[in-house]
This record gives sequence, structure tokens and C-alpha cells, in this order.
Amino acid sequence: MIYTGDHQHIEPVSRQRLSPQDVAQTILSGFDRHYALFRYGAQRAKSLFESGDWRAIQQLSRERIEYYDTRVRECSAMLNATLRGSEASPEGASAEIELTEPQLRFWQAAKAAYIGLLAGHRQPECAETFFNSVSCRILHRDYFNNDFMFVRPAVATDYIDSRLPSYRVYYPATEGLQASLIRMMADFGLAAPFADLPRDVRALARMAVGRLRATLTREAGQRIAPDCQIHVLNSLFFRNKGAYAVGRLVNQGAIHPFAIALLRQPSGHVELDALLYSTDDLSTLFSFTRAYFLVDMEAPSAYVHFLNTLLPRKPKAEIYTTIGLQKQGKTLFYRDFLHHLAHSRDAFDLAPGIKGLVMAVFTLPSYPYVFKLIRDRIAKPDMDSATVKRKYQMVKKHDRVGRMADTWEYSQVALPRERFSEALLQELRREVPGLLEETPDTIVLRHVYIERRMTPLNIYLMRASDAALEDAVRQYGDAIRELAAANIFPGDMLFKNFGVTRLGRVVFYDYDEIQRMTEMNFRRIPPAPYEEAELAAEPWYPVGPNDVFPEEFDSFLLGNPRVRAAFLKHHACLLDAEWWQACRERVIQGRIEDIFPYDASRRLGRDARGPAAMNQP
Repeated sequence: MIYTGDHQHIEPVSRQRLSPQDVAQTILSGFDRHYALFRYGAQRAKSLFESGDWRAIQQLSRERIEYYDTRVRECSAMLNATLRGSEASPEGASAEIELTEPQLRFWQAAKAAYIGLLAGHRQPECAETFFNSVSCRILHRDYFNNDFMFVRPAVATDYIDSRLPSYRVYYPATEGLQASLIRMMADFGLAAPFADLPRDVRALARMAVGRLRATLTREAGQRIAPDCQIHVLNSLFFRNKGAYAVGRLVNQGAIHPFAIALLRQPSGHVELDALLYSTDDLSTLFSFTRAYFLVDMEAPSAYVHFLNTLLPRKPKAEIYTTIGLQKQGKTLFYRDFLHHLAHSRDAFDLAPGIKGLVMAVFTLPSYPYVFKLIRDRIAKPDMDSATVKRKYQMVKKHDRVGRMADTWEYSQVALPRERFSEALLQELRREVPGLLEETPDTIVLRHVYIERRMTPLNIYLMRASDAALEDAVRQYGDAIRELAAANIFPGDMLFKNFGVTRLGRVVFYDYDEIQRMTEMNFRRIPPAPYEEAELAAEPWYPVGPNDVFPEEFDSFLLGNPRVRAAFLKHHACLLDAEWWQACRERVIQGRIEDIFPYDASRRLGRDARGPAAMNQP
């Protein structure tokens, strides 16, 4: 038998009522339903792109994030109702009991039966993760190990492919580069017509040949070989207003990654807009600061393997996440983390920098991520743990426009106690006792966010040269503009709440005060009725809960003369209430601005329009 249910109502289940094979089949059927809906969403994205329905694409992206948890709840409810003959336990409840030997054998047998069902499955790694998610709603965390769950993968994904191979191959040495590119684009089968595909391909070929020629000149001894090949993934990658063909040119064993950006014009025609041809270009395209792609994949591991050849430095966990399989990304991230812990000796310690009022933050110096826990007592009015979680969930579902970091969210994380510095332990006991559980050997974090580590912008600006400082301040203002255009008001815009990535991009990462632009009221400070009013401790004008006075940004952001000069040079309009009011009005009208993940220099040169024209003052 196996025990399921909540803390108050736990009853034994006879093995005769539900066999391990039944449990395995129920869970796999739940996953198959999830993945069928996942693929259908990507197929819908193609038709929405063809029709130019950008708001529907954004809505689809938000809804798809909820698909997985919905299916897990459905599957858990079905199992609990069948096993117990009653309603399922409340969401998040687990069986806080010690399992007997027969119960342990039952769940191990269910896992073994599940492995048998995955023979020939096209998404075995994702199905294993789904089994874990359902198991976490039934088993106590003491059983979160490989005996009962897939802490390690049981089915290899090497060389798994879809029935139709995941990528197509073209031979430019045989049919010519332009002919190959025309056929490649036509093979995607877009229903929307191209405006002038031969024209676009000629511009694309000129840029590609120039780039390839420069590369081959640097790499002595290389030449374009007779068996030079172009490999391109079968499905387009859709996100916001763009579609992307992703591939690689293989020449004498050297891999040259590329992505071709396609845009649908208001006329209904599709044009090739840009060629992304460097690893940094593709890293930006597949960044953790952007929303997840909608892409139709029968065998996701084949896509991840292909993308990993283009981005060898990017962990597979992040690749799975960026193509919309964020739960599989969480699984791989945690496996990588456990592996790193086993092969390192440094201690978790307090994060450097200014402490926040909402989060306690710590790091492992050898690991490029930070760990964030919501403080038990938050020294901000109208702010509590539930509010902070809602803000982070809002960011998870929102278009992050390359300016907000994605986060991994975990519960019941057990870490080795010996790896915690004493200073960190004291801080956690003082600030987050409600999220902490200590045993002689472990520290259990009941809820934690894990986020890519960046250099805090305030620290970066202190050390930056004049040129680097001006570029960072320009990007800081661009980030605020782009977030505002995407209906996000950052709230607390202090430099400490922004970070600088490896590629030098400025990113916002403190979400506890974000609000939608449509909720805000941007105002000018009215003239003082008399001179002494300006010296009073309280304002002489009424202030509503969502009132913002942009001219006040000057006093708390621009005290440093170098920062002030750079800010006023590039973003003086951000101190003007009228700019914010106009931006808010565009959002209310439903405008979706053109904010694309590539520089204007990568565009094919039909005009001088930049990828984010809305950023111009």
C-alpha cells in the first residue's frame, strides 16, 4: 500500500485498488496530454504570426507557462481520487509520514513501470520530470532521492529524433548559396507571402558571405569546401513580433551559428529583417532575460543538442528553459547544482553589496548564481511574502524584453550545513526563520529564488571608466524605457536594483515594487503656494498611492556628476512627466513596440530604422 493525502487526513491505500503499472500509466498519460497542448500552442503561434495578432501571441505565451502545473494538479487529483476514493489533498500538501517497506516497494515499482513505458518515447526526459512533479505531491521530501524519483535520468536522450528529422540540410556548393536560402525559407511553409524573397536573400547572402569570408581569413587554411552544408531546424522560433530560423553553416568541420529574423509587415507580407551570426548574437537571442520561445518540437532533446552546438557555453538547463520547457530546465539546473556542490569546497556566504529590505541574498562564490529568500518581516508598508511572490510570478509570465532576469523557484531545498558560513547562518536565522529548517547535517530552504549573478550597477558605476560609465547609464535608461513600453514600471529605480551581465547588458532584477504602467499616475509637482512650503517636511500637494513625480528622480539618482551628465545626455526625458504619460497612453491603446533582440548593425539594410525605435527621445 501507499499513503497519500494531507496532514489531517491520511488513509492507507490497498495495492489491489491501484497497481504500480496503473500509477505509471496515469502519470504518463497526464504528461502526454500536457505535451500535446504544449505543441498545439507552438503551432498556433505560427498562424498568429502569419495573421499579425501580436496580443494573442503574448496571451498564448502567458497561458502556456501555466500548462504544466495545471496538468500536474489534474494528474495528482486523479491519482489521489482513485487511490483514496475521495477528493485530492490540498495543493502543496504532502504525506508527512514514514513509509513502510511495502509502501516503499510500491512507489519504486511504479517508477520501474514508468521507465518501461518510456521505451521509444520522444520526450523521455520531460516525462521523467513530470513524474517527479507528481511524486512531490505525494511523497515526503525524505524520499526525494533516486530510489523514488528521477534525480538522475533513467533514459538516455542521445540520438533521439523526431519521425521527421529535426533539421533540414542544404548544399550551397551544389545549388548556390542564394538558391539554398530561398528554398530554405520556402520550406518553412509560411501562409503569409514574402514581400520580395529574392531581394531579401540577396541582402542576406551579401552579409553572410562577407562574414564568412572574414572568418575564413582569420582561420588559416580554411576554404569553402565542396561539402559545405547549411543545417536549419525544422520549426521557426516565435516570440512577440518576431520569428527566427535557427541553424548553422558547417564548413570543413567548423560550425558557424546563425539565426535569421523574420518580421511580418502591416501589409501582411513577411520580410527577412536581420542575420545574427556570432555566438554573442545568439546568446542575446536566447538570453535568460527574455520570454520563452514558442517552437514546435516532437523531440525536444534533439533541438537542445542542436542549439548546444551553437551555444556551447550555455548550460542545457537554460536552453530547455528558453524554448519553453522551464520545468525541464529546473530539473537540469538542480542536477548541475548538485554536481557542482559535490565537486567544490567553498562556503555559502552573504552576497556583497547593499542589503535589500525584502530579500535575504547569499551566494556560493564558485557558482554564477545568487539565492534569494523573502524576509519574514519586510520593512515596507503594504508588502508581505504573498505580494512578493505575486510580483515574481508576474515577471515570469511577462514579456521581459531583455531587461528582466528570469528566476528558478524551488521549494524544500536541502543543502549541506557544513557549507554555510557562520555569518550567513546567523543572518538567515534572524531574517528568514520561517523559511529555514535545520537538521544536524542539512539546512532546508522552504522557498527560494535562484537567479543569474550579475555585477550590481551601483558597484559597476563606481569602478567604470568614463566611456564604460556612459554606456552603462545609456543602457540603464534604455532598460527603463523598454520596460515602460512593455507595461512595466520598475518602482524602485535605484542603481543597486539593476545588474550588468557578462555581455555588458543592463538588466533589472528587483521585482518587489514593480507595477503595470497602466496602474500608475504620472504627475508634475505643482508650484508651491508660498516659499516656505518648499522647506516643509510634508509635501504641499496631495499624493495618491500610485502617484509618481518623475522630476524627483533627479534628487535620488543623479547625485554623481559623471552619472548625471551621461543620464541627461541620453535620457533627460525620463525626468519629464509628459514622457511617462505619453508612454502610458500608448500602452493603454494596446501598442506593442518593436523591441528586438539584436543590434541595428545586424539588419539587412533596407532602412535606418533601429530594432527599438521607441527608445529615441
